[in-house]
Amino acid sequence: MLRTFGVVLTAVTLAAVAGITAAGAADTPAAPTSAPLWTPSPSPPSTPTPSSSPPSPPPPTPTPTVACPPALPITGMVTGTTATTVTISYSLMFSGPPCGYDLPMTVLLFTSRDDAAKWQNPVAEAVTGLERNGQVTLDGLTPDTEYWFRFSDVEARRDPYVIGGPARTEPLSGCGATATIDARWSSGFVATVTVSNTGSEALDGWLVRWRWSGDERIQSVWGGVPDSEGADVAVRNAPYNGTVAPGGTTTFGLLASASTVPQGITVTCGR
Repeated sequence: MLRTFGVVLTAVTLAAVAGITAAGAADTPAAPTSAPLWTPSPSPPSTPTPSSSPPSPPPPTPTPTVACPPALPITGMVTGTTATTVTISYSLMFSGPPCGYDLPMTVLLFTSRDDAAKWQNPVAEAVTGLERNGQVTLDGLTPDTEYWFRFSDVEARRDPYVIGGPARTEPLSGCGATATIDARWSSGFVATVTVSNTGSEALDGWLVRWRWSGDERIQSVWGGVPDSEGADVAVRNAPYNGTVAPGGTTTFGLLASASTVPQGITVTCGR
């Protein structure tokens, strides 16, 4: 009887303990099924290491070179002359630098090509209008005289290309001249040149020109002053015979050498 009661008590005790254990397990939160073994810490932002010298600046951008067309920026030609004027027509191809010029242009006259080439001793100048194609007249010039012209612009930029000429002014109206060979021999001759005033006003100075046909050369002159050498000859008046009244005449003589004496001399008169 006692053995049976003990077995029953033991069974009841074990059941109670089992219930308490189950209730404790239900009240305890469940552990996570899986968890990382290691979580990396966030890295701080990187700080650039200061350099020992500042960075080099970028290379400069080269300035582009303008290729100008293969044409003269300005051209000109003599389109008219009188005894005291020269008219020059011009054409400006390109307006403004770097290939052209700024209007108005200045036209300069020189009495020799050498002076024109060196831009020295200009004897006259005139300014054009604002037209790219036009003309300009220079006045106050010497009759029967050769001139060369050049261009520069409003900023004094000189055109390096055009040296125009020669442009010869007309002989002075009212002045005439004739030449006569007075004596000749195998190696030379003597001639007299007569200057006449055919106008209505007195001549105040004169200049006689001609061109030799061969190897003639002046040896001496009287009554005049030689003004050139070589094949192109010019003789000015002497100090005492430059003024010739209307209808009046004056003369000068010359001695010349020549391998062949010419049949005659064709002369013109100017001032």
